[in-house]
Amino acid sequence: MGEVSVDAVTLDLLREARETVKNSPLGVIHTPMIPWGQTSLPLNTHCNIHIKLENMQRTGSFKIRGVSNQFARRPQGGPFVTMSAGNYGKSFAYASKHYGSKGKVVMPETAPVSRSILIQSFGVEVERVPTTCLMDVVNRCVQEDNMSFLHSYDDLDLIAGHASLGLEVLEVMPEPDVVVVCCGGGGLLAGVAAAIKLSGCEKTRIYGVEPEGACTMYRSFIEKKPVGMDTKSIASGLAPPFAGTLPFELCQRFVEGIVLVSDEEIKASVSALYRSGLVVEPSGTAAFAAIVNGKIPELEGKNVVCILSGGNVGKDELANFPD
Repeated sequence: MGEVSVDAVTLDLLREARETVKNSPLGVIHTPMIPWGQTSLPLNTHCNIHIKLENMQRTGSFKIRGVSNQFARRPQGGPFVTMSAGNYGKSFAYASKHYGSKGKVVMPETAPVSRSILIQSFGVEVERVPTTCLMDVVNRCVQEDNMSFLHSYDDLDLIAGHASLGLEVLEVMPEPDVVVVCCGGGGLLAGVAAAIKLSGCEKTRIYGVEPEGACTMYRSFIEKKPVGMDTKSIASGLAPPFAGTLPFELCQRFVEGIVLVSDEEIKASVSALYRSGLVVEPSGTAAFAAIVNGKIPELEGKNVVCILSGGNVGKDELANFPD
């Protein structure tokens, strides 16, 4: 993906992708954005926060946005291979079933078995491997089985599809002061940040949030190049082994900074959101956790957007969180 220039990401490209996403046969939802004050969630800061409920998206997360744009711009039928801990794999499998294309998801063996079963239920093959072997297995599928690789975060079409979320945010809040987004490989953060900045919101501060144990983008910012690490977090969706190249370059250009939250803060956030009637998976709570734990500077009196990125958490998993 390194050959794609950041300059390829233009507002025209993002608007075109937004139309593709909006008209996709996969039924991508224009998710609601609600004022924090219309929930029972606690807030210590006096500011105007809106929450984008992407946990209500089809397939349970924002991933379907990027997937719908990827599938619309690839030859139909596949066969496609990808790597995913769950949410991208679920959207990929959903799209594969809809388009009738053959697909395979290479999954880290640390991912919940329930995710594998769900993905297989769409007729897509799953291969579970150690996290360090993910790319090797994908490369084998490309070389030996003639499959096309769809990247789950380092892909121009995917990022442009995710940017549709940023454009939707601006419809409700045309000039946000601060936007807070979770970050794993960086595809969502890059897309949302590009959409907001290229739309002319030059003063908006955009923050990415990563788990302490999976801070690849945070480290990449320090080293000024995309880096990998041995990641470990309860937020498995935010713990890919390396930051994406194109997401990193876009984030460097458009993102104010990356902040970190602990697994304990993530767990407490899952519970707080659940008590207020919102089912959000650990990865989906990162932006919320950063706001309530004071990780984002200068929020007082500001217009703020908090993105809840996904709600794929089973009843069995919820039982492990504090009341």
